[in-house]
Amino acid sequence: MNTIVQIMNNYDFDEKKFELLRKIGNDSNSNQRKLAMSLGFSLGKLNYCLIELKKKGLIKFNNFYNRKNKIDYARYILTPKGIKYRTALTLKFMKKKMEEYDELKKEINK
Repeated sequence: MNTIVQIMNNYDFDEKKFELLRKIGNDSNSNQRKLAMSLGFSLGKLNYCLIELKKKGLIKFNNFYNRKNKIDYARYILTPKGIKYRTALTLKFMKKKMEEYDELKKEINK
């Protein structure tokens, strides 16, 4: 079975996780503060999510600068596994939206 299909079948769609992976994939220069603000997360919640994504091998931390608070200046990049996961979530998201569209269309036609 295709890896992306396996991921789609094994994971529920989580819109916030999808958004976080999408933002990391689109802008690897985002730091925690920027990511937290754009997602509406507290820094603590974002930090927890980032650590969990790292444990799963979906992201890695990169480019530490010479600062005392290194985690605040970390940059995040998707791993190949993270890219596959994000792709699977994207497909699941699109499938969900198409089903919603079909349901709305049925209601309108009634």
